[in-house]
Amino acid sequence: MKLFKLLLILASAISLNAFAEEPKAHYTDIPGVKANILTKTTKAWNGTDLPAYGEGQPEITIIRYQIEPGATLPMHMHPVINAGLLIKGQLTVIKKTGETLNITAGQPIVELFKEWHYGTNPGKEPVDLVIVYAGTVGTPLVIRE
Repeated sequence: MKLFKLLLILASAISLNAFAEEPKAHYTDIPGVKANILTKTTKAWNGTDLPAYGEGQPEITIIRYQIEPGATLPMHMHPVINAGLLIKGQLTVIKKTGETLNITAGQPIVELFKEWHYGTNPGKEPVDLVIVYAGTVGTPLVIRE
């Protein structure tokens, strides 16, 4: 009977916690520390759903790109989920269908998954972009058309 009561109390605590605010995992309770969630989503920038992660050993890759004014990346697609933050400059991402996203410094991007697109720097200053790729060992980050 004691075990049943203990399990009932534990189950109640867990279910009540499901409705509680997100835990203070972002250190917002520490004086002098700010944490702003830039994006939290299940979708790419065009609204398509992100897929389940692949099978195999997870592998995280972080790349910092610098793209000169007027430079254009080739048409490509990503077979892994990736997201990033535009630190400096302007970036235009154009899907093969013509759908376009324009972002500026400070904005996050959740990239397209297995959809052909390219990026270009339409601005007058270099783009500084950090992207985090969440893939699996042996899976390429980018496939060019």
